[in-house]
Amino acid sequence: MWWLNLNFPIMPTKLSSLLARVGVSGVNKPKATPSHPTKSHVVVAKVGDKTKTIRFGQQGVSGSPAKEGESDADKKRRASFKARHADNIAKGKMSAAYWADKVKW
Repeated sequence: MWWLNLNFPIMPTKLSSLLARVGVSGVNKPKATPSHPTKSHVVVAKVGDKTKTIRFGQQGVSGSPAKEGESDADKKRRASFKARHADNIAKGKMSAAYWADKVKW
């Protein structure tokens, strides 16, 4: 049967359609969203059976990942972010603060 193409699933699952709609390559894989009006990144987070689309990061504001020869101001800025959001970062993969800390800081 030449018209039957078995290279793709016939009935896409809810998760795969969510991944395609959001435009990420997989679960727990963040992606930059430069055209979003307010948020800089998106991720489809999954822990156990729970799945959630999370948008995080202020558009146009860069974080300060640790780098060689950085200024004291950058170190203090990163430390302030981590202290200010410590409770939410500790909640794990289902929080925007966790992903902002991992990707931007």
